[in-house]
Amino acid sequence: MHNSKITFFFKLIFLISSIAIISAYYFQYILKYQPCNLCLIERIPYALSLIVLLINLKFKNIEKYTILVLIFIFLFSAIVSIYHFGIEQNYFDESSICNLKDSAKILSKADLLIELQKITVSCKDVTFRVFGLSLTTINMIVSLLLLILLIKFFIFYEKVRY
Repeated sequence: MHNSKITFFFKLIFLISSIAIISAYYFQYILKYQPCNLCLIERIPYALSLIVLLINLKFKNIEKYTILVLIFIFLFSAIVSIYHFGIEQNYFDESSICNLKDSAKILSKADLLIELQKITVSCKDVTFRVFGLSLTTINMIVSLLLLILLIKFFIFYEKVRY
């Protein structure tokens, strides 16, 4: 039996994930705010959650497993966003992940000069704020809330299911 509470919650996660992905691309390509490497990594859980939820639509009897997979996805999201928040607040030093470049594609001096002219964004620089909060802070809050709700749904799955 497909429960309306769980279906609603999955639709809510799908909506939040869609808004997160669309917003990220809007800020990057329309408003021209360049994301740092951690910002790019923070998009992955939202894309994965969309895929998992679409798979759940196809196979109706995997709700509990879907919740479990979403828990791990948003746990990863929360860890990355907490780490990124810590870098923004100077609690942590930037790691090498913040400076990763695809050095394998630099083959000539001209390519190297082009790469050096590109603007690189530091993970500790907040380039965009909404209501005074960085996008990383908003992502951290959303990830933690979804994680808590998913854990609650998983623990009380049998009660919520019927």
